[in-house]
Amino acid sequence: MIEEVVGYAVNLTPIALIGAGGIGKTSIILAVLHNHRIKQRFGDNRRFIRCDQFPASSTHLLNRLSKVTGAGVENPEDLASLYPSLSSREILIVLDNAESILDPRGTDAKKIYGLVEELSRWETICLLITSRISTIPSECEIVDIPTLSINAARDTFYRIYKKREQSNLITQILEQLDFHPLSITLLATVAHQNKWDTERLTREWETRRTSTLQTEHDESLAATIELSLSSPLFQKLGPDARALLGIVAFFPQGINENDVDEIFPAIPNGTNILDKFCVLSLTYRSNGFITMLAPLRDYLSAKDPKSSSLLCTVKEHYFARLSVQLDPNEPNFGESRWITSEDVNVEHLLDVFTTIDADSAGVWEACANFMCHLLWHRPRLVILQPKIEGLPDDHPSKMDCLLDLSRLLGLVGNHVEKKRLLTHALMLSKERGDDEYVAGLLSDLSYSNLMMGLHEEGIKRARESLEVYESLDGTVGLVDCLINLAWLLCEDGQLDAAEETASRAINLLPEKEHQFRLCQSHSVLGNVYRSKGETEKAIHHFEAVLGIASSFNWHGELFWAHYHLGGLFCDEGRFDDANAHVDHAKSFVGNVTYYLGRVMQLQTKVWYHQGRLEEARSEALRATDVYEKLGATRGLELCREFLQLIEEGMDDPVSSGQSGSGDCGLPQIVYFLHVLTFHSRLKEPGG
Repeated sequence: MIEEVVGYAVNLTPIALIGAGGIGKTSIILAVLHNHRIKQRFGDNRRFIRCDQFPASSTHLLNRLSKVTGAGVENPEDLASLYPSLSSREILIVLDNAESILDPRGTDAKKIYGLVEELSRWETICLLITSRISTIPSECEIVDIPTLSINAARDTFYRIYKKREQSNLITQILEQLDFHPLSITLLATVAHQNKWDTERLTREWETRRTSTLQTEHDESLAATIELSLSSPLFQKLGPDARALLGIVAFFPQGINENDVDEIFPAIPNGTNILDKFCVLSLTYRSNGFITMLAPLRDYLSAKDPKSSSLLCTVKEHYFARLSVQLDPNEPNFGESRWITSEDVNVEHLLDVFTTIDADSAGVWEACANFMCHLLWHRPRLVILQPKIEGLPDDHPSKMDCLLDLSRLLGLVGNHVEKKRLLTHALMLSKERGDDEYVAGLLSDLSYSNLMMGLHEEGIKRARESLEVYESLDGTVGLVDCLINLAWLLCEDGQLDAAEETASRAINLLPEKEHQFRLCQSHSVLGNVYRSKGETEKAIHHFEAVLGIASSFNWHGELFWAHYHLGGLFCDEGRFDDANAHVDHAKSFVGNVTYYLGRVMQLQTKVWYHQGRLEEARSEALRATDVYEKLGATRGLELCREFLQLIEEGMDDPVSSGQSGSGDCGLPQIVYFLHVLTFHSRLKEPGG
């Protein structure tokens, strides 16, 4: 970056270094000022002016320019009087902390801006500006200053801390500081002055966070941030500005730019205020969000979230969005995918309020709804699990939360944990005498047993569930259970029984209704006929799934249909077709990490049967890594089995690709039909 700035400067190109307080603008400009190429070009004609050391007026700026450059003009009224001196030689002038004079809300800002703009156009002057605000002359090349690299951050810290042994604990703290130079410098200085070892420093950071960042000489992150907040531009934004900045700070991702008016209906100029935050380098734009550096976020975030009326309003906005009924048969279902871009924000909001407002039923209901959204659109582990399991068994929301949490675990492949939580939830539902919940949980347990290879136990649970549903006289629950049982029978090799059960489910479905269940019935029949070796029938049913799912844009169903077709064509030795469907499946992976593992697993199988062993091995290792991170034990076992086959094939090339043609792992039941429609049905009035 220094070389980039030097390159501009030696060509007399005006430059502005823009960035947040403490980001390193002055350090960079000082390095440029003393660079050997700069010295060769400008010699002693290099001048450094700190703009925060004199009042923000055009008169004081002209006097400082005259004095620093040696022009010798007393009380110059304009730049014209300085022109003879400044144009007689090439000169480099640095205006450091220029935001203190360029702030557009200052009383003399317009005139000062004109003077700086005129200076930037003089042919004999190279003007270098450092500023927190981006209101600078248009002639200037703008260089946005980023945070440090991880290596530079470590070097900076240990150069001050003066400890030779490096620690991962320190690296983690530096990451939490977003590698912000001033924060790192302050942390290292405080640790060095107090002679803290790594463990003590870690404890202090975990307890005090950014309040740690204050040296004995009153240098602090707080002072740097408050300097930005004292800017006339910030002050003129009005009383809502500080509270709005606190909301941006509260959320790890910041605020979605497209939702500002919806999130803050009581702040009519919210978009304009957020724009000004960016101008002031308090925030920055990232992937459609207004966010800020972690140290600023930690300092500015509300210390008592419940006391912030604006944050409570934002909380209710998110809770309302989470409460929307999720029905894949509805055209507006796709709109609920908003969760994929804001899941981190929502999870943080819930993590905070389930801690400070744990007695609120609305918070736990929102928690269950959040996991439902994740189930559909972004299956992943959540940090809320210990809190959910820690709820008293008689808590009204515990059963819902356990149910949705277990299903999330199932969708990332951790069926052992899923079964444990479901067993707990089943016990609670039986104690409450809730037959519909009991039936649903039994069906869920049958699925977990299937995915763990426990077919006999799974079929038993499914039939118990079916018996309860038949006594309830509910068609929807009955169909869900039949489809689930059909999958179990298919996996157990009872193909005729599976075919009969899936067909019964289709016959019970009203015409043109419950398209999602119809999609699932075709999926299980496709796999039944695939197992029977009736390829054309199998393809017919998988293509029916594609037809239904495409009209609703159901990514999960499209993924699994292509996945199964890829496996089918691999079994048939039609590898071009198999690879084509693998590629289609990849296009629907989206944010679902487990899907990524499964498609890698299938790609491994296709390449193995093609004899492309090196590629198969590489893909199997990647899938193994995915499954390890998810804790997906079954997928991990299957990958390791395949790796063993690949290694054997590499040792004996003649036998490679000749192993059995079965699927690479159990077919995944896309279990959303029962998982969520059952859950949402209970929430309907009278349900």
